[in-house]
Amino acid sequence: MDKPQKDSPVDNKMTDSGKKKQPVTACLLSAAFFGSLGSSFLYGYNLSVVNAPALYIKAFYNKTWLERYGEPIGAETATLLWSITVSIFAIGGLLGALSVSFIIKVLGRKGTLLANNSFAVIAAMLLSLGEKAKSFEMLIIGRLIMGVDSGIALSALPMYLGEISPRHIRGSIGQFNSILICLGVFTGQVLGLPELLGQESRWNYLFTFLALPALLQLCVLPFLPESPRYLLMERRDEAGAERAFQRFLGKTDVSEELEEVHAEARAQDNLHTVSVLQLLKSPAVRWQLITIIVTMACYQLCGLNAIWYYTNGILREAGFAENVLPYITLSTGAIETLAAIISGLVIEQIGRKPLLIFGFSAMALFFSLLTVFLNFQDSVSWMPYLSYICILAVIASFCSGPGGIPFVLTGELFEQSYRPAAFMIAGTVNWLSNFAVGLLFPFIQETLQTFAFLVFVVVCVSGSIYLCVVLPETKSKTFQDISQSFAKINKIPVPSPGQEMELVLSIKPDTCEKVQDVIKMESSF
Repeated sequence: MDKPQKDSPVDNKMTDSGKKKQPVTACLLSAAFFGSLGSSFLYGYNLSVVNAPALYIKAFYNKTWLERYGEPIGAETATLLWSITVSIFAIGGLLGALSVSFIIKVLGRKGTLLANNSFAVIAAMLLSLGEKAKSFEMLIIGRLIMGVDSGIALSALPMYLGEISPRHIRGSIGQFNSILICLGVFTGQVLGLPELLGQESRWNYLFTFLALPALLQLCVLPFLPESPRYLLMERRDEAGAERAFQRFLGKTDVSEELEEVHAEARAQDNLHTVSVLQLLKSPAVRWQLITIIVTMACYQLCGLNAIWYYTNGILREAGFAENVLPYITLSTGAIETLAAIISGLVIEQIGRKPLLIFGFSAMALFFSLLTVFLNFQDSVSWMPYLSYICILAVIASFCSGPGGIPFVLTGELFEQSYRPAAFMIAGTVNWLSNFAVGLLFPFIQETLQTFAFLVFVVVCVSGSIYLCVVLPETKSKTFQDISQSFAKINKIPVPSPGQEMELVLSIKPDTCEKVQDVIKMESSF
């Protein structure tokens, strides 16, 4: 009898190349697009939609206060109400991130995305009708609920996209999340133009639009499959998982994909979803967790949110009229979207690690140049143009890698039972960092003035160094292979039950009786 042998590297390359020749199915693209449309698109849209009608919303607050209390609203009270309106979105995001692991456990990946649309529709109604109801409280509550929607979406969507994608295009499909965030920001900028909805009589329709992507997702996503990994490993529905794989991959023989999931299941000590506390205590995923925390913190603390503070001021210094500023700032949203699309197209050729390191390093470079240009802006007439070019370069650098890959990595670095808790921690770090930037940057800017961006240079450089030293490349690897990449640094013995099962599954047909014995032994647990 022949000795059991693992596939040779040549065989693996042939298999990989065969997979790459398989066309991407309409089912997979539909799941990625419509899943992102009702989730990450709405997050991006809400990042920019409040900018255009800000003056009108503040005027509405003042008018409502006057009608209620018979006196104009105080300056401090007006500032407080507006600050709450803007910042409560991040608080809602934190609440959504904290609740997502519990919702996913009950409803699954697709079910969570579908249920999440109810928050978007409710928020759209509150935000749209607040003016007619003469209630600024409705706007504040609507922003809170929309934040909850975004907090859930930014965890459930990357998890769903990572689990339905073949590993050779997992990064590209995962980047739909980033692309639709950027497209949402750009759409908010376009609809906020004075010729469209950025008028005093139309600003509430900017929030009515929130319901449209959610309703489109509700019309399409129910007819697309649930995550096959979730069905097989958590619901124990092998027939449903097989059908899901068949639809997503466009082929009838999905035995290899099913065996890969089975091997991952056997490799895990605990097939039940672990809690956040168990994840924090587990030495097997310690450095994966540290990596995700560092990457997600850098995602928010790298300074992109702060860049908007300077954009309009730099354009004014360059001599652009106030009425053309909204049209020029459209270039920022366009650059964001273009860079995210290019990143999605090249991520499987270049890899996650190089794009992340390049993105953070390029941001550090252009932040440094921007600091120099800002300091000479008053003395040289053409310097504001260079400053604006630096702003566009910072945005493009961010979207080339750091803008989307952290979400892809969170799904890749953890196996099935750890994934919901990992996304909960990543989401918490994301929203807390977001809130910290909004809270602290005005003080940093007031203290350091034009040197404020040097703080972000330190963050970007530190993130690049960490990723260069610790992060392994994950492209085209199975989730189990990625976990094994961290085995040495986690000080976990490399020979794992999963590897032993892969050896068993790689034996030839004349020894299939041994496979049956192993399967029987597994089913007895």
